[in-house]
Amino acid sequence: MKIKLQQELEGYICSKAKFTPYYEPMKHILSSTLFDEQLQEILSSFEKEERNSAKSFKLYLDTVIVNMQSKITKYKPSLYFESDKIKDIENQGFVIPFYTDEEAEIYLLLGIFKKEY
Repeated sequence: MKIKLQQELEGYICSKAKFTPYYEPMKHILSSTLFDEQLQEILSSFEKEERNSAKSFKLYLDTVIVNMQSKITKYKPSLYFESDKIKDIENQGFVIPFYTDEEAEIYLLLGIFKKEY
């Protein structure tokens, strides 16, 4: 997993990859291709169980992500990187590593995956 996350980060830093806004009006929160793919897999697995579970998960996740910049100090440094610029959001049993580009005022969601206990 760490290799995939690192590739997404390198793509951003080297401007080799195009990232989309997580939420269209908020251009400062971007999501990587890996994040988008993993999120779709998670939502699909929830929908197989119950459609309302997927909607509830996504709604709560949206709230956490949209408000992340105001709570940046709350998040711990990432367990997957040795950088102060990468932190982990833990939400509903999932981990979302994100990179903070302070100069550009951008937050990049690198991935989302089930937390291993």
